[in-house]
Amino acid sequence: MHNYQIYVGGSFIETPHKLSVTNPFTGLVFAETYLASEKELDSAITKAESVKEELKKLPAYKRYEILIQIAEEIKKDRERLAELLCSESAKPIRYALAEIDRAAQTFIVAAEESKRLPKEYISLDWTPAGEGKEGLVKYFPIGLISGISPFNFPLNLAVHKIAPAIASGCPIILKPASSTPLSTLELAKIIDRTSLPKGAVSILPMNRKTGNLLVTDERFKLLSFTGSPVVGWEMKKNAGKKKTILELGGNAAVIITESADLQVALPKCIVAGFAYSGQICIHAQRFYVHETIFEQFTEQFIISTKKLKQGDPADKETEISHMIDAENAKRVELWINEAVREGAKILSGGTRNGSFFEPSVLTNTSTKMKVCSEEIFGPVVIIEKYHSFTEAISKVNDSGFGLQAGVFTNNSKEIEQAFNEIETGGVIINDVPTFRVDHMPYGGVKDSGLGREGVKYTILDMMEARILVK
Repeated sequence: MHNYQIYVGGSFIETPHKLSVTNPFTGLVFAETYLASEKELDSAITKAESVKEELKKLPAYKRYEILIQIAEEIKKDRERLAELLCSESAKPIRYALAEIDRAAQTFIVAAEESKRLPKEYISLDWTPAGEGKEGLVKYFPIGLISGISPFNFPLNLAVHKIAPAIASGCPIILKPASSTPLSTLELAKIIDRTSLPKGAVSILPMNRKTGNLLVTDERFKLLSFTGSPVVGWEMKKNAGKKKTILELGGNAAVIITESADLQVALPKCIVAGFAYSGQICIHAQRFYVHETIFEQFTEQFIISTKKLKQGDPADKETEISHMIDAENAKRVELWINEAVREGAKILSGGTRNGSFFEPSVLTNTSTKMKVCSEEIFGPVVIIEKYHSFTEAISKVNDSGFGLQAGVFTNNSKEIEQAFNEIETGGVIINDVPTFRVDHMPYGGVKDSGLGREGVKYTILDMMEARILVK
């Protein structure tokens, strides 16, 4: 049994409230940490407020050095951190290693961005009143930030809040998911070894009641939340005057056109559909395939699905393992059974064993079914045919979500039409909607969220413009 202290205002402490962490694959508790109460949260806020001015004045080279040091230490401890992430989340080790690499890269990107925080001179003599005057627009840290991160990328999605906060000079208090708090607490140990002022970062596992103070407390100036749409939009209503960044759900679609190279598309689509058991907000859930290649694509997709290596996430060969818990696996089972009763056909999979859900392929679905209209967040995809490209775009847009979409085509007109007409935050050509690099603007429209992540774009939200006129 491993014990992890929580990180409160620059100090590692224990509280009376223990939190057990279970390995979703074995079902066994393998570690414990602690829940912060309102007392610890208030202590973290007070400490963060006390270093706010020091952080604001921290020179760019110091921010850069701190961020690079964190990245280098993550890379040095890559294997152990990946094993821990694998244990707490049941993420196959191949994907856990990739997440550790991305977390390090995100800190490197933040280090680079810390050297070029926005500033500009503007001419004011566009009107007679501005003759002889000029303006200096400078961006200042917004203040204390609250971050809430989810279980599915327990390290890198937390880093997408912490790294921009350090780069922009803002203190941050982060609440990790209660099921996967350990990788961020390991990150706290790395941060604590830097020269970053103590209190600039706190990592506090909390219950829902205490965590809600991250939303309602007026001392926070920005809330950055990644999680479910229902929870996220409710938080926005309760956030008061603070700015909000919401990275919410999706039911991402892929269009496979008749000009697509299936040898390129198929392997990418399999990974996009089933990596980490579909527990990714840009998981490719809906595939729309041109009628002339529908049978060929579907047949090959099913063959590849059945070849996925199932098993222990710690095994480097494993491609799909258990979901985060049995409750979510049961929900996926319920949605599939509902779809079948309404006329959907299971082409592959469809069965559950505890928290493991077989990679599943459905067809003959409709937008009334939850497997199409909602975010299934499980290893389930639907494949349907289309006749015209305009029809395919209409099917993609027939959704309450709009995070990212993939389009496999070699037709330049279709590329232009897709970008102009698909209602998502990102359109990925000849690749899948799960494509993301950590410096690109990332976020959605409709119920998929508000604002953009990607280090540069998050920094802009974490700063406020002021103008000096002279």
